[in-house]
Amino acid sequence: MLRVRVVSVVLVLVALSTAAFVLWAQTPAPSGSTVKPPAPKKSTPPSAKTSAAATSQKAKIELGRKLVMVSACNDCHTPGTLFGSPDFERELSGSEVGWQGPWGTTYARNLTPDLDTGLGYYKEQEIVDALKSGRRLDGSPMLPPMPWQNLAAYSDNELHAIAAFILSVKAISHKVPDKLGPGQPPTGAFLVFPAPPSWDAPKSAPSDTTKK
Repeated sequence: MLRVRVVSVVLVLVALSTAAFVLWAQTPAPSGSTVKPPAPKKSTPPSAKTSAAATSQKAKIELGRKLVMVSACNDCHTPGTLFGSPDFERELSGSEVGWQGPWGTTYARNLTPDLDTGLGYYKEQEIVDALKSGRRLDGSPMLPPMPWQNLAAYSDNELHAIAAFILSVKAISHKVPDKLGPGQPPTGAFLVFPAPPSWDAPKSAPSDTTKK
């Protein structure tokens, strides 16, 4: 008899629990309150990510443009600037005005992304490395008056911005004259740097040690 009573009590408790649950589920929420399902996790659509990346790249290039401007890159590399009228339709396409000094005669190179006469074969990181080291891809040094030591003081982010801007300008086909060694007479227009007095003489003269 005791076992029967225990079983009966358990069944009654289960029935009461079930009824209470059913009543709770059917009871409407109080006036003015709602039961909201959990909000789904928001995910950034691919188009938004692409737009953010494009905005970031645009800001990077704009920073590079400003740095190129204040660093006087256009003075030598954009035609007409040395004569008071820069031609920004040919921005950074190089100059045919020579710079003659103890190192020989050099010409401001075409920095546009033209594949044959400019920097189109350079990657962004390679431009950064060149500005840091003062050496081109072939290992040859950047000779005066290129002030690469000043540019090397920029942060990596700033140098990458400069490189990104350089690679974004219009590609222009223009081969500037090749550099000449000391004692080789230049033709055309060129500016002459006198031999330095002892006070201004560099401790080690810049030279091109690459094979011709």
